[in-house]
Amino acid sequence: MFKHFLSKLPRKSTKPDSTTSDPTPQRSGSTAPAPVRSNSVKRMSSAVFPSSVVAGIEPLVPFKDVPNSEKLNLFVSKLSLCCVTFDFSDQTKNSIEKDVKRQTLLELLDFVSSSSSVRFTEPAILAMCKMSAVNLFRVFPPSYREKNDSDDSNNEPVFEPAWPHLQIVYDLLLKFITSPSLDAKLAKKYLDHAFILKLLELFDSEDPRERESLKTILHRVYGKFMVHRPFIRKAMSNIFYTFVFESEKRNGIAELLEVFGSIVSGFALPLKEEHKIFLWRVLVPLHKAKSVGGYFHQLSYCVTQFIDKEPKLGSVVVKGLLKFWPVTSSQKEVMFLGEVEEIVEGMSLLEFQKVMVPLFLRIACCVNSCHFQVSERALFLWNNDQIVNLIAHNRQAILPIMFTALEKNAESHWNQSVLNLTLNVRKMFCEMDEDLFMSCHARFQEDEAEQCSAEEKRKEVWARLEKAASMKPVTGKTAVLVTPLATSIAC
Repeated sequence: MFKHFLSKLPRKSTKPDSTTSDPTPQRSGSTAPAPVRSNSVKRMSSAVFPSSVVAGIEPLVPFKDVPNSEKLNLFVSKLSLCCVTFDFSDQTKNSIEKDVKRQTLLELLDFVSSSSSVRFTEPAILAMCKMSAVNLFRVFPPSYREKNDSDDSNNEPVFEPAWPHLQIVYDLLLKFITSPSLDAKLAKKYLDHAFILKLLELFDSEDPRERESLKTILHRVYGKFMVHRPFIRKAMSNIFYTFVFESEKRNGIAELLEVFGSIVSGFALPLKEEHKIFLWRVLVPLHKAKSVGGYFHQLSYCVTQFIDKEPKLGSVVVKGLLKFWPVTSSQKEVMFLGEVEEIVEGMSLLEFQKVMVPLFLRIACCVNSCHFQVSERALFLWNNDQIVNLIAHNRQAILPIMFTALEKNAESHWNQSVLNLTLNVRKMFCEMDEDLFMSCHARFQEDEAEQCSAEEKRKEVWARLEKAASMKPVTGKTAVLVTPLATSIAC
C-alpha cells in the first residue's frame, strides 16, 4: 500500500529541466489514474479538483532542502500527497501511510505559519482548496442522524475517528486563510460560495471539536472576504430557517449563533432592514425549539447585541417572547424570565409602556406557578432597581394586574421562599403608593365576595336540579343524574 501511495507521485527527474519550476497544475485527464486498493477509502468533494503534483518535485523532500524559488512548487506537491485519504475506523490499517501523511500535514502547517514573505500563487491556492475539500467535505454516516427524542442534551457526543488528521487540516486551513501572504482578491475564486456552503454543512458534525474549529474558520472567512459576507449571512439564515420550521434537529446551532453574535456587534447604524428581518424572523422563533437550552446563551447574546444597537427593538423582542412563551416547560420559563429581565432592564419608559400590560399578565401567571423555581424567578424581577423604577412609574396599570396573583401566593403557596418573596413584593407596592394598594385590596375583597356568592348560587342551582331529578321516575332510556356522593371513591 505504501508503494501504491507513493506511486501517485512523479519521480525526480535525473536531468535538469527548465520547466520544473512551472507551478501550473496538471489536468486530471492528462494521465490515467492508478488503480485503488479496496482497503483504501477515498472521499472526494462534488467538484473534483485537477491533480496538482508538479513534475520533478519530490513531495517527501523537506522544505529546508529546496531553494526558495522551489518552495511553492514543493508546497503544491505536498498538498497533492495529502489528497489521498484513508479509513480511520481501523487504526491499524495503513499505519505507515497515515504517519507519512500526518508528518506531511505538519510540515505544511509549519510552512504556512512561517512563510510571511512568500505570496501564495493561484496554483497554490487551488491545491489548498482541493486538499481541504478532499479531507473535510464528506457526508456524515446515518448513525450521526439518530437522536434521542426525549432529551438531546443527555446524548454523549460522537467523536470523529479521523480527528488526528482532520485537526491538522483545519489548523492548516485556518493558518492559510489568515496568512498575510494570501491575497483575498485572488483566493475568492476558489474559496467561493460552493466552498462556504460545504463548510456550513460540516457544522452538523457530532464532534464538538470539529464544530469549534469550523466556528473559528467561518469567523475568519467572514472577516477576510468582504465580498462573501452577504452570502454567508443568507446561508446561515437558511440553516436556522430549516432548523426552526422543519427539523428542529441539527448540530452546530450554538456555534453558528456565536459567530453571528460577533457579526451583529460589527453592524453599522442605523441597522439595515435585512438585519431587523433576521431578528424577528430567525432569532425570535429560535426560542420555540425544544432544544433551545443547548444554545440559549448564544441566542440571548445575539438578541442583546441587536437591542444594544437599536433600543427600540426591545419591545419587538418582548412581544415575540410572549408569543412563543413555553407555558408547559418550567425550565424554559425560567430561561425566558431571565432574558426578559435583561431586555426590560435596558428599555426606555416609552418602549416599556408598549408591552407592560401583556408582559405583566404573563408575569402574574408565572408568580402563581406551582413550580417554585418559576414563581421565584418571576418575583426576583423586583430585585432589579431599573425594573422597579419602571414599575413605579407605571404602578397604576401594573399593580391591579399583579395584586390578585400576589394575594393568592400570600394565602396559599406551598413554598416558603416564594411566600417570603411575595410578602416583600407586596410591601414594596404598598410603600410605592399606599392609597392605590388599599384601593386594589378593597377591589380584590369585592371580587372574592362576588366569586363566593356566585359559587353559592351555582351550588343552590345544582341542588335544586338534583332534587327535581330524584323525584322523577326512571323509565326507558331516561338519563340518570348521579350525585357527587355516589361517585366518591374512598382512598
